[in-house]
Amino acid sequence: MKYRTMGKLGIKTSAFGLGCMRFNGAASGDSEIDEQKAIKLIRQAIDGGVTYLDTAYVYLGMTSEIVLGKALLDGYRDRVAIATKMPMEHVHNREEMETLLESELKKLQTDHIDFYLMHGINKEKWEYFKSIGAPEFFNDMKKAGKIRYKCFSFHGPYDDFEYILKNWDWDMVQIQYNFMDINNQAGTKGLELAGSLGIPVVIMEGLLGGRLAKAPANVQALYDAFPVKRSPVEWAFRWLCNHPEVSVVLSGCNEAEQIADNLRIFDSADTEIMTKEEMKLIDDVREAYVSRTKIGCTGCRYCMPCPNGVDIPGIFSAWNKYSLYGADPKSDWDFRMIVENDKGSNKCIGCGACEAACPQHLSIIDGLKDAWKQLN
Repeated sequence: MKYRTMGKLGIKTSAFGLGCMRFNGAASGDSEIDEQKAIKLIRQAIDGGVTYLDTAYVYLGMTSEIVLGKALLDGYRDRVAIATKMPMEHVHNREEMETLLESELKKLQTDHIDFYLMHGINKEKWEYFKSIGAPEFFNDMKKAGKIRYKCFSFHGPYDDFEYILKNWDWDMVQIQYNFMDINNQAGTKGLELAGSLGIPVVIMEGLLGGRLAKAPANVQALYDAFPVKRSPVEWAFRWLCNHPEVSVVLSGCNEAEQIADNLRIFDSADTEIMTKEEMKLIDDVREAYVSRTKIGCTGCRYCMPCPNGVDIPGIFSAWNKYSLYGADPKSDWDFRMIVENDKGSNKCIGCGACEAACPQHLSIIDGLKDAWKQLN
């Protein structure tokens, strides 16, 4: 296992961090965990050298922390750092923050949390956390020894990321990043900004929720033609590890074989390990994925709101994910919400207001019809 120094913190951690959200292949909140199996997987990872474990209050119907706490008995807690998170929707004042943290400590069966994150924030959520006194609470809990480092996980545009990162003295940040997301959310620019400030970066969604683990035919052909043979998973993780700003790459595993494969990959994946030819391969792979795009919607939302309630950008996003990665629409939470909230293409009456507003001049009406046929 390769170990890395976490920026200004000066501590070392395993490059492979075990994500505790997808045990048994379940999406967050969607399924119960097979406790005994999950405990074995966690301990297998730790015995293999993993020292960083990531969970959250809301993961797997609020049971992930409980299972992790059980897995860390028998001396395992002393061998690892725990990261967990405070969700905005569950706290509205100091008292509720204190209650929630105490419940997390109890579930994890520990007296402190190493990395405590404000969960999934953007600028709006950060302003909310400030308004209820979360920064002061985090500082107080750090002084009390109940948390070691104050952190946040991020899903939002780059401008929000830069604002939040520079708005407080953060100890660590967790971002979504992979070779397809170089210009999405915090992106490469955000990764490099955090690195320049000495703030360690933990990576989530390195495989885009598993979508990069199995390549479509045109992408696999590029991998197969390259003289060095590696799986799509190994290419994706090595590309991430190549970045010196990256401290930890999270990977959610639900089988012992996946743990073993990750331990093998991260045993050799060091910083700046990729050759120019290998980096060019990943650039070509990215272009091959992009070539599968169904419609060039940028998500600018100039077409919104639709007079009849259709979630145009959401539908096109799901359609593109389906085409690029073979993502099952039924397992895509965003698309499921579109269906459940009756915001599908079936509501389109062809008024044309969206097409008149679209700066990309897309054929939105026909696109919505085609997307709905393929997604249902």
